[in-house]
Amino acid sequence: MEPDNSGGVVWSLQHKVEATRRRDDQSGFPPRELGVTWKHLSVQVVSSEAAVHDNVLSQFNIPAKIQQSRHKPPLRTILNNSHGCVKPGEMLLVLGRPGSGCTTLLSLLANKRRGYASVGGDVHYGSMDASQAKQYQGQIVMNTEEELFFPSLTVGQTMDFATRLKVSFRLPDCVTSDKAMKEETRDFLLQSMGIEHTHETKVGNEYVRGVSGGERKRVSIIECLATRGSVFCWDNSTRGLDASTALEYTKALRALTDVLGLATIVTLYQAGNGIYNLFDKVLVLDEGKEIFYGPLKEARPFMEELGFICREGSNVADYLTGVLVPTERLIRPGYERTFPRTARDLRELYDKSPISSRMIAEYDYPTTEQAKEKTEAFQRSIAMEKHERLPSNSPYTVSFPTQVRAAIERQYQIIWGDKPTFFIKQVATLIQALIAGSLFYGHPEDMHSGVLFGRSGALFFSLLHNSLMSMSEVTDSFHGRPILNKHKSFRLFHPAAFCLAQIAADIPIILIQITVFALPLYFMAGLTMSASAFFTYWIILFAVTMTMTAFFRSIGASFPTFDAASKVSGFMVGAVVVYTGYMILKPQMHPWFVWLFWINPLAYAFDALLSNEFHKKTIPCVGMNLIPNGPGYMDPAHQSCAGVGGGIAGEVIVHGDNYLKSMSYNRSHMWRNFGIVWCWWVLFVAITIFATSRWKSSSESGPSLLIPREKAKKLQGLLNDPEAQYAQEKPYAPSSGEETAVETDGSMTKGDDKGLLRNTSVFTWKNLNYVVNTPSGERKLLDDVQGWVKPGMLGALMGASGAGKTTLLDVLAQRKTNGTIRGTVLVDGRPLPVSFQRSAGYCEQLDVHEPFTTVREALEFSALLRQSRETPREEKIKYVDTIIDLLELHDLADTLIGHVGAGLTVEQRKRVTIGVELVAKPSILTFLDEPTSGLDGQAAYNTVRFLRKLADSGQAVLVTIHQPSAQLFSQFDTLLLLARGGKMVYFGEIGDNAQTIKDYFARHGFPCPEEANPAEHMIDVVSGTLGRDQDWNKIWLASPESEAVTKELDRIMADAAEKPPGTVDDGNEFAMPLWDQVKIVTQRANVSLFRNTDYVNNKFALHIGTALFNGFSFWMIGDSVHDLQLRLFTIFQFIFVAPGVIAQLQPLFIERRDIFEARERKSKMYSWIAFVTGLVVSEIPYLCVCAVLYFVCWYYTVGFPSESTRAGGTFFIMLFYEMIYTGIGQFIAAYAPNAVFASLMNPLIIGLLVAFCGVLVPYAQIQPFWRYWLYYLNPFNYLMGGMLVFDIWGTPVKCKDAEFARFDPPNGTTCGEYLAVYLQGMGASSNLINPEDTSQCRVCQFRDGSDYIRSLNLAEYYFGWRDAGIVVLFAISSYVLVFALMKLRTKTSKKAE
Repeated sequence: MEPDNSGGVVWSLQHKVEATRRRDDQSGFPPRELGVTWKHLSVQVVSSEAAVHDNVLSQFNIPAKIQQSRHKPPLRTILNNSHGCVKPGEMLLVLGRPGSGCTTLLSLLANKRRGYASVGGDVHYGSMDASQAKQYQGQIVMNTEEELFFPSLTVGQTMDFATRLKVSFRLPDCVTSDKAMKEETRDFLLQSMGIEHTHETKVGNEYVRGVSGGERKRVSIIECLATRGSVFCWDNSTRGLDASTALEYTKALRALTDVLGLATIVTLYQAGNGIYNLFDKVLVLDEGKEIFYGPLKEARPFMEELGFICREGSNVADYLTGVLVPTERLIRPGYERTFPRTARDLRELYDKSPISSRMIAEYDYPTTEQAKEKTEAFQRSIAMEKHERLPSNSPYTVSFPTQVRAAIERQYQIIWGDKPTFFIKQVATLIQALIAGSLFYGHPEDMHSGVLFGRSGALFFSLLHNSLMSMSEVTDSFHGRPILNKHKSFRLFHPAAFCLAQIAADIPIILIQITVFALPLYFMAGLTMSASAFFTYWIILFAVTMTMTAFFRSIGASFPTFDAASKVSGFMVGAVVVYTGYMILKPQMHPWFVWLFWINPLAYAFDALLSNEFHKKTIPCVGMNLIPNGPGYMDPAHQSCAGVGGGIAGEVIVHGDNYLKSMSYNRSHMWRNFGIVWCWWVLFVAITIFATSRWKSSSESGPSLLIPREKAKKLQGLLNDPEAQYAQEKPYAPSSGEETAVETDGSMTKGDDKGLLRNTSVFTWKNLNYVVNTPSGERKLLDDVQGWVKPGMLGALMGASGAGKTTLLDVLAQRKTNGTIRGTVLVDGRPLPVSFQRSAGYCEQLDVHEPFTTVREALEFSALLRQSRETPREEKIKYVDTIIDLLELHDLADTLIGHVGAGLTVEQRKRVTIGVELVAKPSILTFLDEPTSGLDGQAAYNTVRFLRKLADSGQAVLVTIHQPSAQLFSQFDTLLLLARGGKMVYFGEIGDNAQTIKDYFARHGFPCPEEANPAEHMIDVVSGTLGRDQDWNKIWLASPESEAVTKELDRIMADAAEKPPGTVDDGNEFAMPLWDQVKIVTQRANVSLFRNTDYVNNKFALHIGTALFNGFSFWMIGDSVHDLQLRLFTIFQFIFVAPGVIAQLQPLFIERRDIFEARERKSKMYSWIAFVTGLVVSEIPYLCVCAVLYFVCWYYTVGFPSESTRAGGTFFIMLFYEMIYTGIGQFIAAYAPNAVFASLMNPLIIGLLVAFCGVLVPYAQIQPFWRYWLYYLNPFNYLMGGMLVFDIWGTPVKCKDAEFARFDPPNGTTCGEYLAVYLQGMGASSNLINPEDTSQCRVCQFRDGSDYIRSLNLAEYYFGWRDAGIVVLFAISSYVLVFALMKLRTKTSKKAE
């Protein structure tokens, strides 16, 4: 290809690539040239063109379910008989509209075949077929559309990791070490995309601040290049890049392809002609059919011969994909009857053409000698660079220890990059330990029967807390999963390396955590004071925490979705806790569940900890456990222990080892158990590695539309009729059967803008500066920017990525909450009104929507809340229909928005985002941030054409735009051009055919070449390769145009200030009154929960599961003394339904909160009060159902009293407890920065409440410091109290034989005489069975349940209803806290000073 003079097609770094290649040749590395050939490639998926989405009720419609399961799901062909050949050194451009199968074709060429129903045809890489190429997966690489990174790593660290794992084992000559090789590759890659300056910046994501969107895309490009592959598939990799960067990127690919002999296959949307001309071949897909494949030069002539006209100055790529779109194509006169109308016709014409037969001749390339030689050379080259210890068929490059080392280092970088979470974890641990220590406070000398329960409690709590802390592993597992999948597809490291790295990174962190926890707790609780006992405790705790971390990690790894994993982990926590041997002693477990004890790592650890603590101790009986005692009963010969395990009749002390034996523990088990805990650890690690190696990437089967069940009736016709389905697939099928389109510009009649709002306000900004604080000092993001937008004007805001376009929009739309803004922003020459944020529409770059609403509901929601309160409801709804027609959304109006991948496509979501802002009737102006990025040429053109429509109807519109084609660019009136650092380079008219701008740059020595796109040329000059040496900001400030702008700006401001304002400010912050906001928002929250079956089913399943588990573990409790304690524990167990449900509720709450904060709060749609009310109210019906489910499954299985006063009181408390813990979960989520933080706060708060509710430590033993306030402020205390009173008060107690205190009365008196005083005084609750006997008196500790309950600080029966009332107050107050914390979080936006 001859270099032309417009900056040349040669890439600026090509010489470096050539030097590397020469060095490799001299070092004796064979070239790696493969090439790809494919024939008869067809792919089918299960057709889910419109899957029906069930809601909570319809999912139980069994008959319909059975009827559906009879129909076999139809298969849909998404790629139909495709073929082609890309030899080494060739570049193929794949074109097609979204949904035409481009991504599918690329996935198959990258040898990714999972998730499709059937794949036919064969693909050859060099001379290898697809199955032989499996072991070279790391050389056949695909870059997908998503950018998946760990947001807390810097760009440098991310690239370091990728390059390090691809360092060749045999280094080329003149390279001294692996490190040098790695650094050379890394620096070259950063330089190649021009992002060296981001080396120290975090990558970031939607919520973590980092590099700009375009820069993040470039990081994903170079990470892909770091794999040093031979076949590259790039799926729409220029999305979000500006035109000049996109061209640079394509030049880089061209250079790498030519020099290294790669095979490069690229799909692009909106490819400019400069980019298009760099390719060798082009392949056009439409609805999966290959309608053209051949040399680039012949594509346009072929289509023109068939009668399609290519418009002057339009992108050839867009022209090729547009020939089958009725609204796009232009037919040459004389061809109206003969031109091909469908993909099938066009395919037939292509198959008959001479191009087709020439191409077929290439398909035997895999069998040629040349291909075989190149493939052998490729295999030799890969074998040379592989580490010598790796097996010959391993797809990895560096040795396994190196992989682990690199992964460990990255693991630490991730932790260090997210320091807050790490420190919160340690601080939470310390606080928990101090609180627990003070709760179980004691002295080692005080060893007596009264503290036994507390000591075991302290040991149990140590296990419990560290297990709950490791529950956050489940959440973590799903954050890192997509990234791991990406690296796995690059074959950077074996998943096992990642698992081992996580463990290695865990060890020091868990050591710190254990030490921070053990030191305060152990010594405050007064456990055995000896070094051996302490370190035994410490090491057992360490082993258990490692094991539980591995356990939850393996749960996270084994399940495909977070919902499934959190259901299982929530249930497991319950099971593991009950069967530790603390709540139910080992001898009392029911035979049907005792196996849970044997497979429970905590049970082994608890055995070891107790043996460590009580071995060789002597425990005197005191208090309630010593019968009789008190004045006059001091003689040990006539007393006995009661209610202490391992006690011997007639003795007043218990031996520690007997106590252990009564629970079937033994000191000799201690180190055996320690070993068993590590065996469990090995098992869980193995499961994790196995499951991680089998992770699949999500959504390989392509997107699908979801229709909610209640709307499915309307669409039934569409679903059954396959023809209509096709009509539905084509996003832009016009509603009439109109076949050909006339030139679209002339057809914009005045009738089209019916009902669109006109607007008369002028919006101006002058000398705008914006400064933010960064760690390295202040950074200026905007520098003296000025300009205006008038009604009827469509303004473009352009600049290279990172020039501050989005920043400027944010500042103008008043969306910034930090930094300082200086300058004047005026509407009609007056300061901004209160209602400004509401009356200006702002479409963000990211499409943030409530996933469970339909498109129409989303638009109606916005219209109802944002149009003024004077407008009647009918009119607002009618306006929604106008907008739906305008945006051509009628086919999608009743489908769910969903998440990307299951729901609307990127481009459809973009249209919804625009619609949501337009139905609000923005009266001042509309801002759009990159409305065209990620769309194909047609969609982009339609979007801009539509904005033009708006502007013509009198709206003022300001748009940032990345890579406009000449056609798009010509639609705009004015341009504001920014350079790096937010400096102004140009503001003013674009001129007819961009003449005004061309003249401006020509005057300064950079004329625009004939065939170049003025928009691309201009960015090239200002921030690309062309005008590097000039300071364009200075040139602009000195130019006459700049002066004219300043004068005109002052004139506009003065004029507008004299006239009456164009928009009347109603002085209300929100358009609707609060009550209406609450109604509308709550309605949406209700519908979205009603459709969120996963979430609701999980809630139900957790309640039914834990209730039955609780019920059958404590099956039909008897009436002995120890059974009283079981009653206490089964009620206590009910509290533990909370952690599982909360873990699931918070991510949902936070997702909703992010939607609210990202878009709805900033556009003043509704107040935070309405938001919280909606979320709170929508949960309540489900909570009532949950309470009923738990009550029914549990209350009767444990054999509690069935009279209605008792059962009713219990149920009443349970119902309100559901609300208490939901409130707790929501108020933590309302203030937490993210879901992981919330999942770390949960154990702290729930742990606190559980500790002080009077179960683990009875009221009398709680330290006075806590006893008088925290105990009384604790909702769980009243929950337990109320339920205990209702369920135990008045049940008779019958002692088992072993529970009696047995002793002989002195000097032959009868037992009744000897104990007369005692039974009146201290032993008033005791029950003497044989008053007439003169030896072996048998005394039972309690007469009935009320005696036991009095010892728990519950003195009267009425306390039950008193506590029930207090529980209701707590339910209300926990909801009040949700409001309070949400208010605290809500920041106001900054205004210009």
